[in-house]
Amino acid sequence: MSGPRGVTAPTPASERLLAPDLARGVMLLLIALAHSRMLHAGGNSLTTPAGGGPADVAVQWLLTSFVDGRAAPLFGLLFGYGLVQMTRRLTGPDGDPAGARRLIRRRGIWLVVFGVAHVVLLYAGDVIGAYGAFAVMFAGAVSWPGRRLWVVTGVTLVVGVLAATALQFAAGADVPLPVGPTLLDSAALRAMALPVLPVAALAVAPSVLLGIWAGRQRLLEDARRVPLLRRVAVIGFPVAVLGAQPVALQAVGLWSPGSAAVGALAVAVFAVTGIAGGLAFMAVIALVAGRIGDRRGPVTTALVACGRRSMTCYLAQSPVWLVMTEPSLLDLGGRLGAATAAAVAVATWIGTVVVADVLGRAGRRGPAETLLRYLTYGGRRGVAESSRLG
Repeated sequence: MSGPRGVTAPTPASERLLAPDLARGVMLLLIALAHSRMLHAGGNSLTTPAGGGPADVAVQWLLTSFVDGRAAPLFGLLFGYGLVQMTRRLTGPDGDPAGARRLIRRRGIWLVVFGVAHVVLLYAGDVIGAYGAFAVMFAGAVSWPGRRLWVVTGVTLVVGVLAATALQFAAGADVPLPVGPTLLDSAALRAMALPVLPVAALAVAPSVLLGIWAGRQRLLEDARRVPLLRRVAVIGFPVAVLGAQPVALQAVGLWSPGSAAVGALAVAVFAVTGIAGGLAFMAVIALVAGRIGDRRGPVTTALVACGRRSMTCYLAQSPVWLVMTEPSLLDLGGRLGAATAAAVAVATWIGTVVVADVLGRAGRRGPAETLLRYLTYGGRRGVAESSRLG
């Protein structure tokens, strides 16, 4: 479907890999669980205990150890992998590398537009805009030499860790939700965070650049990479979980740093090791996808449908957070136990999976994907192609 030079269209369903779509479907569960933090007393601060009963404490420890700061890197890894797949389709023997970069930037610009609208209308913690800004700023990264790729990854990792640490301590233990007495007030508060979008792009850059490396290695599609995937999973999860413990133990009230420097180091270690968690999640899902192959049952089919409509399903979670946290609506922000908040997140994710499965069985794309493809690829051809992708 790549067509002649200069002709672009979305990837046909028959050419899509199982692992990335399955990973995106699972990733959205992790994202929902991470967002559930705003519903319990711990709020947006990583280190503030939510209190409650044993179940709440256990859930908060589990989420801080396995999800917080670990789900977002998985998102970035998959985004970077997708950029390589997109570029590969356009840079074959008769391909157009410059055209691929233009396409990445054009898609990035529209992702920024989507992200800005998402922030203003629904949710302050949007990541779509950050990845769009990355695509605009670093469109050429897909063709960088290996040395440059690793150097920029290292530099942006340091910048991201410093920014995360500074933000955590600048905000203090009590990080209020960006809500006001009315929906318009809340929208204005959320919009105040938009100027930091370029900084957010730098914060997500390390995981996206690692995703680009993984895409070059065909990590999710080459059977010869199975031993490497196993090593990544076996090493990545322990590193991520152990690195999270200084923060996780604070989150359940079992430890507090003796000084600001120790507290800053705990947050920095938490941020760095989060990428290991994202890599481990990606590796495990790729191994599972390899075992599944073409033997897809109803659960796998539904998760893949969700992954193929990941933008729509991600955006569909936000009305739940809006309704539950707005003072003029249910006003439940910070009022639920961690276990109850997690249950809301799981139920929200299941709802999106069910809807995605229905759309998949009907052979329809998600509305967000359809609109993005129309804007990115242009004209009716892109929409006609995308409408046939289940």
